[in-house]
Amino acid sequence: MTDRHKPFDTDALLKGVGERNSLAIARAITAIENQTVVGAELSAAIRNVATHCFSVGVTGPPGAGKSSLISALISELLSQHSRIGVLMVDPSSPVSGGAVLGDRVRMAEHSTNPNVFFRSLAARGHLGGVTRTTRSVMQLLAAAGMDLLIVETVGTGQSEVEVAELTDVKMVVCAPGLGDEMQAIKAGVLEIADLLVINKADLPDAERTAAHLKAMLRHRGHEEKRRALLVSSTKRIGLTALVEAIDATRATGSEGRTRKVAPREGLADDVAALAAALILETGDKELAPILEAMAEGKTSRPEAVRAALQFVAQPGRRRRS
Repeated sequence: MTDRHKPFDTDALLKGVGERNSLAIARAITAIENQTVVGAELSAAIRNVATHCFSVGVTGPPGAGKSSLISALISELLSQHSRIGVLMVDPSSPVSGGAVLGDRVRMAEHSTNPNVFFRSLAARGHLGGVTRTTRSVMQLLAAAGMDLLIVETVGTGQSEVEVAELTDVKMVVCAPGLGDEMQAIKAGVLEIADLLVINKADLPDAERTAAHLKAMLRHRGHEEKRRALLVSSTKRIGLTALVEAIDATRATGSEGRTRKVAPREGLADDVAALAAALILETGDKELAPILEAMAEGKTSRPEAVRAALQFVAQPGRRRRS
């Protein structure tokens, strides 16, 4: 069996992550994404370390140029940050369930830079613009020595606000002349955005869109706390000012604070993830008595749930190899 096809091992992956080994980091993220037992163990172990690094969330409607802007920003940010991790939440493939990988193509200029780590995450039907495992993957990358994380969501809508709980600075990217799309997203945008960025500033209607967004901020009393900026990722216009705005937002501390997960809530999440993975990775024959009793109506579903919890909690319980 080649090294590439060896089963994942929690301790070995943790060691590799700590050593900043790119292959180990990628394998660890795969285990977390697939919600396996090893992934659940990794999430719990990394949460125990409680490592944190500065993070920027990037959202916005399709076509606003989020990926191109992130690529341009990376060039600016590498002078301040030694290692940058980029997580791109892509739509899921209807065939494999994996990420479609559209965003990664637009960031190819940094693909050979060892100080930039890219990873596409499949949304897999999860609402909120991110994935169920994004927080754990972010914590893993922090443990791997990243000092800046950029998280790009699928898109923007009223439900695309979960990134606000995960990242320190929230950036919403808009294109000139959004019209009806802006009307659909603006309520949620004004609640989560620290920075409203009008990309493609060299196109017509850019100034008018910026004026409209600034008027919205004034109307809601957000003008002093939140800013609207004009940039162009292709023409490299306004990028320095955007980096300065990100730094200024970070410095205030009043905006862009990530939600802290309470110890009890975090423990509950870890227990649920591990129990689910153990049940899914356990052979059907071992669980057959519980499943058959539930199917035949001899035990209720709540009773079966408790029986399954007792089953996976048995000392020495191991996942199926």
